[in-house]
Amino acid sequence: MKISGFTIARNAIKYNYPLVESILSILPICDEFIVNVGDSDDDTLRLVCSIGDDKIRIVQNQWDMSMGSAVLSHQTNLALQECAGDWAFYLQSDEVVHEKDLDKIHRSCEKYLDDEQVDALRFKWLHFYGSYNRYRIDKGWYQKQDRIVRNNGQIQSIGDAWGFGRVDGKEMCRKNTNSFIYHYGWVMPQDIMKQRRLNAEQIGFIKLNKSERENNFSYQDLRLFPAYFGSHPSVMKKKIHSHQLSREDLQRARSQYWWHPCHLLGLRYKTGQRVNREMR
Repeated sequence: MKISGFTIARNAIKYNYPLVESILSILPICDEFIVNVGDSDDDTLRLVCSIGDDKIRIVQNQWDMSMGSAVLSHQTNLALQECAGDWAFYLQSDEVVHEKDLDKIHRSCEKYLDDEQVDALRFKWLHFYGSYNRYRIDKGWYQKQDRIVRNNGQIQSIGDAWGFGRVDGKEMCRKNTNSFIYHYGWVMPQDIMKQRRLNAEQIGFIKLNKSERENNFSYQDLRLFPAYFGSHPSVMKKKIHSHQLSREDLQRARSQYWWHPCHLLGLRYKTGQRVNREMR
């Protein structure tokens, strides 16, 4: 069995993506890792080269921004086409896997390798927000998604690269890995978050109002969101330690949830209770 990892990257330094951490998090179970590097305003290409692992192969492409949000799925599919493995493991530049889940993920790949009916392997999501100690489970935040797909030419990235679908339009057959994807795209300094959203508007993902364009992004009251007391992937240790808002929020979370078993035992846990909260 061979597993190919793959991702796309553009302006990873400018927008503070944990790209290196993302790649390193699954590299141990990958036989190769394809990185599709787009034309950037920073040293993203040099950043990827600095990892210095023979498993990594870089392809470079010009991103046609006139495609709008579809440019992401297009570039993702170009990277997927370069994969040679039986399975293709996709991570976006702000997604990281915990080392404690690697063996479980590898066993899932082995278990379903010869079951040609299985198109993809699905993960649970932890969307961290504002702090490395808070996550989103409310409306608009998907909680499960496919990240490992069978590399048989029948699966493609769809939409704005949030997921995958079959080329023939049939329903995907997927199995759960019972593992987490740690999504850190919303744990950014507020000024960088503003710039990211301005970029997203330019591409065509969102529409901002005047205030959102002019002011730094506000995470509002983090106490509105569930607290996470479990461990994070070890590759994220440096970033988490240097994040001041998270250090401050951790004290509030410990005070707010002093009684919670996850606090006392340090469990990697996400509540299954969804909330319907509209954020302004």
